[in-house]
Amino acid sequence: MKRDITSLLDLSKEEMIYLIDRAITLKNALREGKISEPLKGKTLALIFEKPSTRTRVSFEVAMYHLGGQVVFLTKDVTQMSRAEPVKDTARVLSRYVDIIAMRTFSQELIEEMAKWASVPVINALSNKYHPCQVLSDLMTAKEFKGKIEELKIAWVGDGNNVAQSWINAASRLDFILHIACPKGHEPDPDVLRLAEEKDNIILTHDPVEAVKDADIVNTDVWVSMGEETQRKEKEVFRAYQLNLELLSHAKSDAIVMHCLPAHRGEEITDEVIEGPQSVVFEQAENKLHLHKAILEWLVLSNES
Repeated sequence: MKRDITSLLDLSKEEMIYLIDRAITLKNALREGKISEPLKGKTLALIFEKPSTRTRVSFEVAMYHLGGQVVFLTKDVTQMSRAEPVKDTARVLSRYVDIIAMRTFSQELIEEMAKWASVPVINALSNKYHPCQVLSDLMTAKEFKGKIEELKIAWVGDGNNVAQSWINAASRLDFILHIACPKGHEPDPDVLRLAEEKDNIILTHDPVEAVKDADIVNTDVWVSMGEETQRKEKEVFRAYQLNLELLSHAKSDAIVMHCLPAHRGEEITDEVIEGPQSVVFEQAENKLHLHKAILEWLVLSNES
């Protein structure tokens, strides 16, 4: 049965837990030198409108590890750049490849591709959501902290696409999520409506309140990729910088996450990202293993 991941709301609690656990299994197998190629003969199309290091490389290597092949396309080299309807591109690509991952600005574009494609479609980042990132972050949380449902996770900074996927994740997995954003930089109202229905998702404008006794402290850039020309007043974010003083309000064994790339000295200090509580590079590695779990599950499910 065809499945898509346009946002984490496409997944049930049980499916999210399965993907996290499967990613950990695949990570351990790789370290033990065990080779499995369940997607041999399969092809992934990557359609990227935004630059990428981690997402592109991790998806490509994930597909190669699983025995498959990758076709990489920037949107401007496809006929979509010449106004070909998305529904036409989706149906044509479905006859060439076995799965599609898109990294683009428009959430609507990804949803339109998923609607018309007969193969699975993955949101590899949109302006609204970044579901695969948060799944790999949850994998990291489980590795370092154990049972996810028992955690308090803090997000400080901009209410961006990653923050909005954290809200979706908390609505499924029931961990405590505290989000601290400056006024005017909160998550989208439609995403926040979901938060209003859940007592485990708390929005505040006080970063200390959000970080207090947290097991995990998470942040991201203040200006998202592709929005650099939209000049945000960075001064309003200064109190949300993840520095040693703010981190001191979390639990003493709290871990620090940042999905990278980081603007050191802005949303996070060098002392924190290079400090003993930082797991950002393990977090980055885990994108590879989580993407393997997603690709395997979606392709094989589409064949059953």
